[in-house]
Order: sequence, then structure tokens, then C-alpha cells
Amino acid sequence: MGTVTDISRAKFSVGELILHQLFNYRGVIIDVDRKFNATDAWYEHMAKSRPPKNKPWYHVLVHDSNITTYVAEQNLKADMSPAPIHHPLLEEYFSKLENGSYVRNEPIN
Repeated sequence: MGTVTDISRAKFSVGELILHQLFNYRGVIIDVDRKFNATDAWYEHMAKSRPPKNKPWYHVLVHDSNITTYVAEQNLKADMSPAPIHHPLLEEYFSKLENGSYVRNEPIN
């Protein structure tokens, strides 16, 4: 199977606003991995709830911070707030907030 087919099974996509259910922060998804794609050492140290490695994981810009996180799908839910995300890297990924999701920047080439 190709990557596009695999990622299409992810519950969320790039640009979507999310809420972390355990740590109660808002964010925006900047990338999707169809399965866990970090080291076992990182998982042992950071993933205390031991979410599944064979399900989607997301790279997220955290609202009102300069932090980027890596989060398992099971810990996320959709953020229904229309409020924008504030993060110093936001403009590197997205051009605007439209209909509750961020729109990706156009490639520069």
C-alpha cells in the first residue's frame, strides 16, 4: 500500500485544530505519521500512557507556546473552537485559518 492510502486512515489531517485529551492543550497538526516514527527510547521516556505504535501519530504546534509535540491519535480530539492558534512557527506551515482549519502554504519552487 502507498503512503497516501495509509495516511487517509488517520482521523486527523494537516491543518486541523486538535485538543490533547490528557494534557488539555490546543494545537494544529503539521504532519501525520501512519505509525509511530520515533525511537524506542523516546517512547519509553515520553509516552507514559503507552499508546499503540501501529496507529497514526501527529506532529503538533502547541498553542501559546514555542513547543512542537508528537502525539498518538488516541490522545487527540477535534477542537471545535474557531479561535486561531498562536505559535512562532505557524506562518512557516500555513497561510490562513479558513473554515476551522489551517490552509497549507504554497510550495516555494
